[in-house]
Amino acid sequence: MKQRHPATAGLLIAVLAAALFGMSGALIKPLLESGWSPVAAVTARAAIGGVVLLPFALPSVRGRWGAVWRGRWRLLGMALVGVAGTQVLYFGAIQRIPVSTGILVEYLAPVLLVAVVWAQTRRVPRVVVLAGSAVAVAGLVLVVSPGGAGAPDPLGLLLAVLAMVGCAAFYVIAARPSDGLPSVALASGGLLLGAVALGIVGATGLLPVTVSFADVPLFGRPTAWWVPLLVVGVIATAFAYAASITATELLGSRLASFAGLLEVVSATLYAWLLLGEQLDALQLLGGLLILAGIALVRADRGDAVPRVPRSARSERRESTLPLS
Repeated sequence: MKQRHPATAGLLIAVLAAALFGMSGALIKPLLESGWSPVAAVTARAAIGGVVLLPFALPSVRGRWGAVWRGRWRLLGMALVGVAGTQVLYFGAIQRIPVSTGILVEYLAPVLLVAVVWAQTRRVPRVVVLAGSAVAVAGLVLVVSPGGAGAPDPLGLLLAVLAMVGCAAFYVIAARPSDGLPSVALASGGLLLGAVALGIVGATGLLPVTVSFADVPLFGRPTAWWVPLLVVGVIATAFAYAASITATELLGSRLASFAGLLEVVSATLYAWLLLGEQLDALQLLGGLLILAGIALVRADRGDAVPRVPRSARSERRESTLPLS
Protein backbone atom coordinates (compact mmCIF):
# COMPACT_ATOMS: atom_id res chain seq x y z
CA MET A 1 0.00 0.00 0.00
CA LYS A 2 2.82 2.38 0.81
CA GLN A 3 4.13 2.17 -2.74
CA ARG A 4 0.88 3.61 -4.08
CA HIS A 5 1.07 6.81 -2.10
CA PRO A 6 3.76 8.53 -4.24
CA ALA A 7 1.85 7.66 -7.42
CA THR A 8 -1.42 8.95 -5.98
CA ALA A 9 0.22 12.15 -4.79
CA GLY A 10 2.00 12.51 -8.12
CA LEU A 11 -1.25 12.15 -10.05
CA LEU A 12 -2.98 14.76 -7.90
CA ILE A 13 -0.05 17.14 -8.33
CA ALA A 14 -0.03 16.52 -12.11
CA VAL A 15 -3.74 17.38 -12.29
CA LEU A 16 -3.05 20.52 -10.24
CA ALA A 17 -0.22 21.50 -12.61
CA ALA A 18 -2.50 21.09 -15.64
CA ALA A 19 -5.20 23.17 -13.96
CA LEU A 20 -2.69 25.93 -13.16
CA PHE A 21 -1.10 25.99 -16.62
CA GLY A 22 -4.54 26.05 -18.25
CA MET A 23 -5.53 29.37 -16.71
CA SER A 24 -2.86 31.41 -18.52
CA GLY A 25 -4.74 31.88 -21.80
CA ALA A 26 -8.01 33.03 -20.27
CA LEU A 27 -6.25 35.47 -17.93
CA ILE A 28 -3.84 36.89 -20.51
CA LYS A 29 -6.42 37.39 -23.28
CA PRO A 30 -8.09 40.41 -21.57
CA LEU A 31 -4.64 42.03 -21.34
CA LEU A 32 -4.04 41.36 -25.04
CA GLU A 33 -7.42 42.88 -25.90
CA SER A 34 -6.68 45.94 -23.75
CA GLY A 35 -3.50 46.79 -25.66
CA TRP A 36 -0.75 44.45 -24.47
CA SER A 37 1.27 42.91 -27.28
CA PRO A 38 2.06 39.17 -27.13
CA VAL A 39 5.78 39.96 -26.74
CA ALA A 40 5.14 42.23 -23.76
CA ALA A 41 2.80 39.72 -22.11
CA VAL A 42 5.22 36.80 -22.49
CA THR A 43 8.18 38.91 -21.34
CA ALA A 44 6.36 39.91 -18.15
CA ARG A 45 5.08 36.38 -17.52
CA ALA A 46 8.50 34.80 -18.05
CA ALA A 47 10.31 37.37 -15.92
CA ILE A 48 7.90 36.96 -13.00
CA GLY A 49 7.89 33.17 -13.20
CA GLY A 50 11.66 32.94 -13.56
CA VAL A 51 12.31 35.22 -10.59
CA VAL A 52 9.88 33.29 -8.35
CA LEU A 53 11.60 29.99 -9.26
CA LEU A 54 15.12 31.41 -8.90
CA PRO A 55 15.46 30.78 -5.11
CA PHE A 56 14.80 27.09 -5.82
CA ALA A 57 16.91 26.92 -8.98
CA LEU A 58 20.12 28.39 -7.53
CA PRO A 59 20.51 25.83 -4.69
CA SER A 60 19.85 23.01 -7.17
CA VAL A 61 22.95 23.94 -9.21
CA ARG A 62 25.21 25.06 -6.36
CA GLY A 63 28.57 23.42 -6.89
CA ARG A 64 27.31 21.94 -10.18
CA TRP A 65 27.87 24.83 -12.56
CA GLY A 66 29.44 22.41 -14.99
CA ALA A 67 25.99 20.89 -15.46
CA VAL A 68 24.66 24.31 -16.44
CA TRP A 69 27.37 24.65 -19.08
CA ARG A 70 26.82 21.12 -20.40
CA GLY A 71 23.09 21.77 -20.58
CA ARG A 72 23.49 25.20 -22.20
CA TRP A 73 21.91 24.19 -25.52
CA ARG A 74 18.92 22.69 -23.76
CA LEU A 75 18.63 25.86 -21.67
CA LEU A 76 18.84 28.07 -24.76
CA GLY A 77 16.28 25.88 -26.49
CA MET A 78 13.88 26.35 -23.59
CA ALA A 79 14.47 30.13 -23.70
CA LEU A 80 14.36 30.77 -27.43
CA VAL A 81 12.00 28.06 -28.66
CA GLY A 82 9.88 27.28 -25.63
CA VAL A 83 9.46 30.82 -24.26
CA ALA A 84 10.40 33.46 -26.82
CA GLY A 85 9.00 31.49 -29.74
CA THR A 86 6.14 29.18 -28.84
CA GLN A 87 4.53 31.25 -26.08
CA VAL A 88 4.56 34.45 -28.15
CA LEU A 89 2.97 32.59 -31.06
CA TYR A 90 0.34 31.04 -28.78
CA PHE A 91 -0.56 34.40 -27.22
CA GLY A 92 -0.65 35.93 -30.69
CA ALA A 93 -3.04 33.19 -31.76
CA ILE A 94 -5.48 33.53 -28.86
CA GLN A 95 -5.56 37.27 -29.48
CA ARG A 96 -7.49 36.38 -32.65
CA ILE A 97 -9.09 32.98 -32.06
CA PRO A 98 -10.70 31.28 -29.03
CA VAL A 99 -8.33 30.03 -26.35
CA SER A 100 -9.62 26.46 -26.70
CA THR A 101 -8.98 26.43 -30.46
CA GLY A 102 -5.47 27.78 -30.02
CA ILE A 103 -4.43 25.25 -27.40
CA LEU A 104 -6.03 22.33 -29.25
CA VAL A 105 -4.04 23.17 -32.38
CA GLU A 106 -0.82 23.59 -30.39
CA TYR A 107 -1.34 20.25 -28.67
CA LEU A 108 -1.17 18.49 -32.06
CA ALA A 109 2.63 18.79 -31.82
CA PRO A 110 3.10 15.02 -31.16
CA VAL A 111 1.30 14.26 -34.44
CA LEU A 112 3.70 16.57 -36.28
CA LEU A 113 6.62 14.72 -34.67
CA VAL A 114 5.18 11.43 -35.92
CA ALA A 115 5.26 12.81 -39.47
CA VAL A 116 8.81 14.13 -39.05
CA VAL A 117 10.14 10.84 -37.66
CA TRP A 118 8.33 8.94 -40.43
CA ALA A 119 9.99 11.13 -43.07
CA GLN A 120 13.42 10.86 -41.42
CA THR A 121 13.46 7.11 -40.84
CA ARG A 122 11.21 6.04 -43.74
CA ARG A 123 9.68 3.54 -41.31
CA VAL A 124 5.92 3.32 -41.16
CA PRO A 125 4.71 4.14 -37.62
CA ARG A 126 2.87 1.51 -35.64
CA VAL A 127 -0.84 1.06 -36.15
CA VAL A 128 -1.75 2.71 -32.83
CA VAL A 129 0.29 5.81 -33.78
CA LEU A 130 -1.27 6.03 -37.25
CA ALA A 131 -4.73 5.58 -35.78
CA GLY A 132 -4.11 8.23 -33.14
CA SER A 133 -2.74 10.66 -35.72
CA ALA A 134 -5.73 10.14 -38.02
CA VAL A 135 -8.18 10.63 -35.15
CA ALA A 136 -6.40 13.81 -34.01
CA VAL A 137 -6.35 15.29 -37.53
CA ALA A 138 -10.05 14.48 -37.94
CA GLY A 139 -10.67 16.29 -34.67
CA LEU A 140 -8.68 19.29 -35.91
CA VAL A 141 -10.89 19.50 -39.01
CA LEU A 142 -13.96 19.70 -36.78
CA VAL A 143 -12.39 22.26 -34.45
CA VAL A 144 -11.37 24.72 -37.19
CA SER A 145 -14.38 24.19 -39.47
CA PRO A 146 -16.87 27.08 -39.64
CA GLY A 147 -19.44 26.75 -36.87
CA GLY A 148 -21.97 28.98 -35.25
CA ALA A 149 -19.37 31.70 -34.73
CA GLY A 150 -18.00 31.40 -38.27
CA ALA A 151 -14.57 30.34 -39.47
CA PRO A 152 -11.56 31.06 -37.22
CA ASP A 153 -9.41 34.06 -38.07
CA PRO A 154 -6.87 32.82 -40.68
CA LEU A 155 -3.91 34.68 -39.13
CA GLY A 156 -4.82 33.45 -35.65
CA LEU A 157 -5.01 29.90 -36.97
CA LEU A 158 -1.64 30.29 -38.71
CA LEU A 159 -0.06 31.52 -35.48
CA ALA A 160 -1.52 28.52 -33.63
CA VAL A 161 -0.03 26.18 -36.24
CA LEU A 162 3.35 27.90 -35.86
CA ALA A 163 3.02 27.51 -32.09
CA MET A 164 2.45 23.80 -32.70
CA VAL A 165 5.67 23.66 -34.75
CA GLY A 166 7.53 25.45 -31.96
CA CYS A 167 6.08 23.07 -29.38
CA ALA A 168 7.19 20.08 -31.46
CA ALA A 169 10.68 21.55 -31.80
CA PHE A 170 10.91 22.03 -28.06
CA TYR A 171 9.86 18.41 -27.46
CA VAL A 172 12.90 17.38 -29.53
CA ILE A 173 15.16 19.73 -27.56
CA ALA A 174 13.76 18.60 -24.21
CA ALA A 175 14.29 14.94 -25.11
CA ARG A 176 18.04 15.44 -25.33
CA PRO A 177 20.23 14.36 -22.39
CA SER A 178 19.81 16.53 -19.30
CA ASP A 179 23.57 16.35 -18.55
CA GLY A 180 22.77 16.79 -14.88
CA LEU A 181 20.84 20.06 -15.32
CA PRO A 182 17.99 20.04 -12.75
CA SER A 183 14.50 20.61 -14.14
CA VAL A 184 13.85 23.59 -11.86
CA ALA A 185 17.05 25.23 -13.12
CA LEU A 186 15.96 24.56 -16.70
CA ALA A 187 12.58 26.16 -16.01
CA SER A 188 13.88 29.22 -14.15
CA GLY A 189 16.87 29.79 -16.41
CA GLY A 190 14.84 29.26 -19.56
CA LEU A 191 12.16 31.70 -18.44
CA LEU A 192 14.66 34.39 -17.46
CA LEU A 193 16.76 33.99 -20.61
CA GLY A 194 13.58 34.02 -22.68
CA ALA A 195 12.50 37.26 -21.01
CA VAL A 196 15.91 38.81 -21.72
CA ALA A 197 15.79 37.66 -25.36
CA LEU A 198 12.32 39.14 -25.83
CA GLY A 199 13.45 42.34 -24.12
CA ILE A 200 16.27 42.66 -26.65
CA VAL A 201 13.87 41.96 -29.52
CA GLY A 202 11.52 44.63 -28.22
CA ALA A 203 14.31 47.16 -27.66
CA THR A 204 15.50 46.77 -31.25
CA GLY A 205 11.98 47.22 -32.60
CA LEU A 206 11.91 43.89 -34.42
CA LEU A 207 8.53 43.11 -32.84
CA PRO A 208 6.03 45.51 -31.28
CA VAL A 209 6.06 45.84 -27.51
CA THR A 210 3.04 47.65 -26.14
CA VAL A 211 1.45 47.67 -22.70
CA SER A 212 -1.68 49.19 -21.21
CA PHE A 213 -2.34 50.11 -17.61
CA ALA A 214 -6.10 50.27 -18.07
CA ASP A 215 -8.35 48.01 -16.01
CA VAL A 216 -9.37 44.74 -17.65
CA PRO A 217 -12.65 42.82 -17.29
CA LEU A 218 -12.31 39.83 -14.97
CA PHE A 219 -15.15 37.91 -13.33
CA GLY A 220 -17.56 40.45 -14.77
CA ARG A 221 -15.98 43.53 -13.17
CA PRO A 222 -13.07 45.89 -13.91
CA THR A 223 -9.80 44.64 -12.42
CA ALA A 224 -6.38 46.26 -12.18
CA TRP A 225 -4.12 45.13 -15.04
CA TRP A 226 -1.46 43.76 -12.70
CA VAL A 227 -3.81 41.25 -11.05
CA PRO A 228 -4.14 38.79 -13.98
CA LEU A 229 -0.49 39.36 -14.88
CA LEU A 230 0.67 38.51 -11.37
CA VAL A 231 -1.61 35.47 -11.18
CA VAL A 232 -0.27 34.18 -14.50
CA GLY A 233 3.36 34.86 -13.58
CA VAL A 234 3.27 33.40 -10.07
CA ILE A 235 0.53 30.75 -10.16
CA ALA A 236 0.13 29.75 -13.83
CA THR A 237 3.89 29.82 -14.43
CA ALA A 238 6.10 29.44 -11.34
CA PHE A 239 3.76 27.30 -9.23
CA ALA A 240 2.64 25.36 -12.31
CA TYR A 241 6.21 24.56 -13.37
CA ALA A 242 7.08 23.52 -9.81
CA ALA A 243 4.04 21.24 -9.67
CA SER A 244 4.81 19.78 -13.10
CA ILE A 245 8.42 19.03 -12.13
CA THR A 246 7.31 17.40 -8.86
CA ALA A 247 4.69 15.31 -10.66
CA THR A 248 7.23 14.12 -13.22
CA GLU A 249 9.61 13.06 -10.45
CA LEU A 250 6.84 11.07 -8.71
CA LEU A 251 5.14 9.59 -11.79
CA GLY A 252 7.78 9.55 -14.48
CA SER A 253 7.52 11.62 -17.65
CA ARG A 254 5.22 9.20 -19.48
CA LEU A 255 2.30 9.18 -17.03
CA ALA A 256 2.81 12.87 -16.23
CA SER A 257 2.49 13.72 -19.93
CA PHE A 258 -0.89 11.96 -20.07
CA ALA A 259 -2.09 13.94 -17.06
CA GLY A 260 -0.84 17.05 -18.82
CA LEU A 261 -3.55 16.59 -21.45
CA LEU A 262 -5.94 17.95 -18.83
CA GLU A 263 -4.41 21.36 -19.53
CA VAL A 264 -6.53 21.50 -22.68
CA VAL A 265 -9.66 20.73 -20.68
CA SER A 266 -8.85 23.27 -17.99
CA ALA A 267 -7.95 25.98 -20.54
CA THR A 268 -11.30 25.44 -22.27
CA LEU A 269 -13.13 25.57 -18.94
CA TYR A 270 -11.39 28.79 -17.85
CA ALA A 271 -12.11 30.40 -21.24
CA TRP A 272 -15.79 29.56 -20.81
CA LEU A 273 -15.98 30.82 -17.22
CA LEU A 274 -13.90 33.99 -17.63
CA LEU A 275 -14.37 34.94 -21.28
CA GLY A 276 -17.67 33.36 -22.25
CA GLU A 277 -15.94 31.38 -25.02
CA GLN A 278 -17.39 27.97 -25.70
CA LEU A 279 -17.09 25.26 -28.33
CA ASP A 280 -20.15 24.25 -30.32
CA ALA A 281 -21.15 20.59 -30.47
CA LEU A 282 -18.96 19.72 -33.48
CA GLN A 283 -15.95 21.58 -32.08
CA LEU A 284 -16.40 19.85 -28.73
CA LEU A 285 -16.42 16.50 -30.53
CA GLY A 286 -13.31 17.59 -32.43
CA GLY A 287 -11.57 18.51 -29.20
CA LEU A 288 -12.36 15.12 -27.71
CA LEU A 289 -11.02 13.43 -30.86
CA ILE A 290 -7.80 15.44 -30.65
CA LEU A 291 -7.28 14.44 -27.02
CA ALA A 292 -8.06 10.80 -27.81
CA GLY A 293 -5.70 10.84 -30.78
CA ILE A 294 -2.83 12.41 -28.83
CA ALA A 295 -3.40 9.88 -26.03
CA LEU A 296 -3.05 7.04 -28.57
CA VAL A 297 0.14 8.54 -30.00
CA ARG A 298 1.64 8.95 -26.53
CA ALA A 299 0.57 5.43 -25.56
CA ASP A 300 3.01 3.97 -28.09
CA ARG A 301 6.39 3.14 -26.58
CA GLY A 302 8.32 3.70 -29.78
CA ASP A 303 10.44 6.79 -30.41
CA ALA A 304 8.33 9.93 -30.70
CA VAL A 305 11.31 12.13 -31.41
CA PRO A 306 14.49 11.60 -33.44
CA ARG A 307 16.74 9.03 -31.80
CA VAL A 308 19.64 9.92 -29.53
CA PRO A 309 22.54 7.58 -28.70
CA ARG A 310 21.79 4.79 -26.22
CA SER A 311 24.30 6.16 -23.72
CA ALA A 312 22.58 9.53 -23.87
CA ARG A 313 19.11 8.01 -23.52
CA SER A 314 20.17 6.38 -20.29
CA GLU A 315 20.81 9.85 -18.86
CA ARG A 316 17.69 11.41 -20.32
CA ARG A 317 14.73 12.56 -18.32
CA GLU A 318 12.05 13.81 -20.66
CA SER A 319 10.52 17.17 -19.96
CA THR A 320 6.78 17.50 -19.61
CA LEU A 321 6.89 21.27 -19.16
CA PRO A 322 3.95 22.79 -21.06
CA LEU A 323 4.52 25.76 -23.31
CA SER A 324 1.16 27.52 -23.34
